[in-house]
Amino acid sequence: MSSKTAATVIFFAVFTTLLVAIHLPYLTLPFFWDELGQFVPAALDILRHDAWIPISTLPNVHPPAVMAYLAAVWKIFGYSIPATRVAMLLIASAGLLFSFLLAIRLARGTVGAPAFAVAALMVATPIFYTQAMMAQLDMPAMTLTVLALLLFLDEQYASCTLACTALVLVKETGLSTPLVFGGWLLYERRWPQAGFFAAPLIALSVWLLLLHHATGNWLGNSEFARYNLADSLQLGHVVATLFRRAYFLFVANGLFLGSIALFAGSRVLKGREWRIAFLVAGAQVLTVTLLGGAALDRYLLPVLPILYAAMAAAASVYPASWRWTTQTAMVAILAIGFFWNPPYPFPFEDNLAMTDFIDLQQQAAVYLEEHAPGKRIASVWPFTDAIERPEFGYVRRPLLVERAEDFGLANLADIDRRKMDVLVVFSQVWGFGGGVMDYEFVQNYLRRYWGYRPQATAEEIRAGIGFVPVLRWTRGGQWIEIYLPE
Repeated sequence: MSSKTAATVIFFAVFTTLLVAIHLPYLTLPFFWDELGQFVPAALDILRHDAWIPISTLPNVHPPAVMAYLAAVWKIFGYSIPATRVAMLLIASAGLLFSFLLAIRLARGTVGAPAFAVAALMVATPIFYTQAMMAQLDMPAMTLTVLALLLFLDEQYASCTLACTALVLVKETGLSTPLVFGGWLLYERRWPQAGFFAAPLIALSVWLLLLHHATGNWLGNSEFARYNLADSLQLGHVVATLFRRAYFLFVANGLFLGSIALFAGSRVLKGREWRIAFLVAGAQVLTVTLLGGAALDRYLLPVLPILYAAMAAAASVYPASWRWTTQTAMVAILAIGFFWNPPYPFPFEDNLAMTDFIDLQQQAAVYLEEHAPGKRIASVWPFTDAIERPEFGYVRRPLLVERAEDFGLANLADIDRRKMDVLVVFSQVWGFGGGVMDYEFVQNYLRRYWGYRPQATAEEIRAGIGFVPVLRWTRGGQWIEIYLPE
């Protein structure tokens, strides 16, 4: 084993140990939102039924590579939440290692320790922390994107093609990366090497053909296609998403300090390798700005290693004391973001607010399992799935559920009262309740472009369907309530 390989193995072991250690409190955390709504059920379908296109949840365009990986882990170690969390942490550890190596590669010739700065920034980033343990696609996509970029810069085009093929079979939006590589090689008139990067497109096309054959829809189902393609391409949605992307990458959580460094040290970020890296990052930003109705921040995970490498390298123009001060401040502000919630709507999975959400859902589920066995419990997703399927970690046995589309009074009233013994209502969106988000024009905008629907109040529920709140739990500004007939 060469010294370089040995060092790589050592760093991987260190990063893995670090990530597992800081996630120990959450290795048994029940599954959250899209985990239990899509990815875990799809992986269980592969494990139990060899069904590569989901049968226990709605199929959609997402390719099956991550779900197949989880099914293989469960086949070997048995199905469990800790096995799932550790399996995903291994991928995140590889992603952290590749981010470290990418920073070394891109920042050659700069002073300071940019690779260590990048590693510190990644670990301190709340969304990296939460996504590292979650059974979702974006952390694996980040890991493979950075690996592919490293291989491309090393001119290992065959290996890079394999990484890109794996990438598009993890997440379809990863296609932007091999398109950048193929386009760059065409620009350099390296025709044979450029041809390698048709392979990821072919692999993704095969998946889409199989999906269409099984479902009759190129994206798996019409609702997914409408929300993530037709709705997301509305001009107002695109403009708002672009602003949101810029804010997340260059302002939020102390990253404005890194943006100042980018401006001050832009002369450092020159040359072929930086241009390729920026094209990869830019293509990813453009893709997830145009596609994806929810415009979730986790879609930008593949951009962070490149962005952080640029910020760390650009900071080399600072005096040493100022460089360390600003980078330490960035790490500290990012870490504060684990616990501090912004005063506007954000996905709970962006920080530890997700653990508050899960804890509340679990408290209500345990209470109902003990005090309302056999009762018909009305609520909305994801709570309905959480209490209906014990494998998600909330209950020990299935409870009876009645589903509403949302907590709007009209949809709650549509439930047959004869099939509803208990109603469970919970906070779904952060940032409402006395702030700017309560203004009608803001809600109208959110309703038009982001699918926001206001929840019925307790008074409206009582007047409309005759249920009253009898029990309430709160945590970190979130809440969940149990209603019974008046």
